[in-house]
Amino acid sequence: MTCCRPAVRELSAEQAEAHAAVLKALADPMRLRLLSHLAAQDCAAVCSCDLVDRLGISQPTVSHHMKRLVDAGLVTREKRGRWAHYTVVPEAFAPLREVLSFG
Repeated sequence: MTCCRPAVRELSAEQAEAHAAVLKALADPMRLRLLSHLAAQDCAAVCSCDLVDRLGISQPTVSHHMKRLVDAGLVTREKRGRWAHYTVVPEAFAPLREVLSFG
């Protein structure tokens, strides 16, 4: 009895490093909440001020976590006046889906 279908392909060391960096960025409950809130906005940009109000966290906390998501390539950041606006990068999740798909 086979527990799962093998992964589509084996990862190189470089690919594993890249995927691990993204997964590490996602391995925080607050970052998952921030990302899920952004994703629920149908690709519309979300102001960091809305994240502060919506999630009840401070602006420095939002900035810290969003920087990690931006650095991982999961979110883009656009400065508008004194506020940053964030948008999910949907195509950034395709490689993760492929790696995590075990059938």
